[in-house]
Amino acid sequence: MDSIELEDLQRRLKALEEENARLKAAGAAVLTERRKVESALADSEERYRTLFNSIDEGFCIIEFFDGPHGPLSDYVHVEANPAYTQHAGIANVVGQKVREMVPDEAGGWVELYGGVLRTGVPIRFERELVATSRHLELAAFRVEPASRKQVAVLFQDITPRKRAERELQQLNETLEARVVAALAERKLMADLVEGTDAFVQVVDPDFRWLAVNGAAAREFHRIYGILPKVGDNMLELLEDQPEHRDAIRTAWSRALAGEAFVEIAGFGEPGRARRFYEMRFNCLRDGEGRLLGAYQFSYDVTERLKEQERLREAEEALRQSQKMEAVGQLTGGIAHDFNNLLTGIIGSLELLQTRIGQGRVKEIDRYVSAAQGAAKRAAALTHRLLAFSRRQTLDPRPTDLNRLVMGMEELVRRTVGPEIAVEVVTAGGLWPTLIDASQLENALLNLCINARDAMPGGGRLTIETANRWLDEHGAGERDLDPGQYVSLCVTDTGTGMAPEVVERAFEPFFTTKPIGQGTGLGLSMVYGFVRQSGGQVRIYSEVGQGTTMCLYLPRHYGKETDRPAALATKTAMHPQADHTILVVDDEPSIRMLLTDALEEIGFNVIEAHDGPTGLNILQSDQVIDLLVTDVGLPGGMNGRQLADAARTTRPALKVLFITGYAENAIIGNGQLAPDMQVLTKPFVVEALASRILDMIKDGTGRN
Repeated sequence: MDSIELEDLQRRLKALEEENARLKAAGAAVLTERRKVESALADSEERYRTLFNSIDEGFCIIEFFDGPHGPLSDYVHVEANPAYTQHAGIANVVGQKVREMVPDEAGGWVELYGGVLRTGVPIRFERELVATSRHLELAAFRVEPASRKQVAVLFQDITPRKRAERELQQLNETLEARVVAALAERKLMADLVEGTDAFVQVVDPDFRWLAVNGAAAREFHRIYGILPKVGDNMLELLEDQPEHRDAIRTAWSRALAGEAFVEIAGFGEPGRARRFYEMRFNCLRDGEGRLLGAYQFSYDVTERLKEQERLREAEEALRQSQKMEAVGQLTGGIAHDFNNLLTGIIGSLELLQTRIGQGRVKEIDRYVSAAQGAAKRAAALTHRLLAFSRRQTLDPRPTDLNRLVMGMEELVRRTVGPEIAVEVVTAGGLWPTLIDASQLENALLNLCINARDAMPGGGRLTIETANRWLDEHGAGERDLDPGQYVSLCVTDTGTGMAPEVVERAFEPFFTTKPIGQGTGLGLSMVYGFVRQSGGQVRIYSEVGQGTTMCLYLPRHYGKETDRPAALATKTAMHPQADHTILVVDDEPSIRMLLTDALEEIGFNVIEAHDGPTGLNILQSDQVIDLLVTDVGLPGGMNGRQLADAARTTRPALKVLFITGYAENAIIGNGQLAPDMQVLTKPFVVEALASRILDMIKDGTGRN
């Protein structure tokens, strides 16, 4: 290579180095500028994103694409700010297609935004998003260039505003109608008040009429002879009728004092056109509660009262008829049963007399037994009748029903038989009740026998005790006073009773059992005994399901004490001849029997046929150890009065009342004074002797 070529090559190399240096400098400048642009772009993007996420309005960018319905027939959400969910009510919309989000209304939204995409013309409009029931205010514009197929949407929820606008529109639309209706209503009310048969009056606190309808004015004129009008003072109009004026002032003054009340009174001269009125008074106040006056609505109820009186008379006649029917049924049943029993007694006594006359004394025992058996059945029948009539002699004591029921459990099991399962459910903390325990035992056994008869194929019998608080409603349903009660319920799973049978279950001699298997007095006796004891009986039954009989007995607030055994062991003693007993009874046969029986066992006996005669003996110096007296005596002094009078001079006198029934006024509601006892007729001589020996078992009995 020659020198020329070398120099040329060096020049070219130098030029290349210079060009390379220039290009490096230019490249560094471009890189610096690019970094500046990228930094500015990042700042801009950050500002956009901050604004995008912070604005209160909902904002989104949607991008159209070709769908099943044609070109640009669907769009997808490519951007959405957090406020989108708040305003539209749809969450996580980015990536969702409109036809999948809201398929039923997608067509309308595609049409609106598609127009913006095609024309590039922004729009503002309001539309309901039916899927979320939101009313939206929206603005939409195309994102340039158009080739991006995007539309930006800015919107906000205006549902509360639309609701308020709608309500305001409705209010405006109905205001005039309401005014018209109110005026029509006032006119209608005025026409009604004026046209009604009711007598309507309104007065101010000074007794001046603020309003009075035609009917009231005419009736006022008919009664008082004066035709009133608005503005008149009713007291001044009746100035010459002071009796009527004072009565009107008294009634209206109560209403003007703020009292609302109803009165029924008659007006007019007695014996002439006297009419009766139901008058309803009340006070009249304004919207702030200030007293404006009082008003009265009155109705002529003369015919209604006459009709009520006729109905009352008819009901009374019906009750009397029903009473007579019940008495006829009762007496017929009693006559039937007693005729049977008397036949056995009379026949046995006649044959007894005949056999004694024939000297055939070996045969008399069966006639004596037959007569005694018939007499005992008659006594049982009268006992049931007295229980039904609530006049039996009771010996109420504080009683623990749990103890009574458990004491009878074995007897009940034997009575109902092995085919019936017996369950006893006793309540814890059961209250005591004041009751005649022996009578309650009889009632419980009676109910268990009825339950057994209702389960011929076997079943379950449940006896349950419980404490019961009865409020006004519960007590009213059971015809009791509100308060605390103890219940004793017997439930069976038997045939049950139809409503018409339940209604008659307590009637005397009513029975559903075959002839010869029931007297029809069992439930009557239970009902009478419980009612006499201050309680109630209720039947709950359903045919085919069973029956529950519940006894409700008043709680006793004293202490529960053990009831003495009915037949206590007698103290062995032999009465001495100086024990004297006064027997007072108006029935000669009873006095004879009592005297013979008591003398037979060693007592001295004095007889008296009435109260005054007995009192004369008791007020004498005669030694009397015990008074035995009937309760019902002639001569103006009953047995209780005799005993009380005798105790004024003989305070320690022991008294045994013998009675066929107990009168509360005589026995003292079941509460007897110390050393007083009751023996119920009929009784056997052994029971009388046992009771008397108990009463004077100290061996002296001196008074």
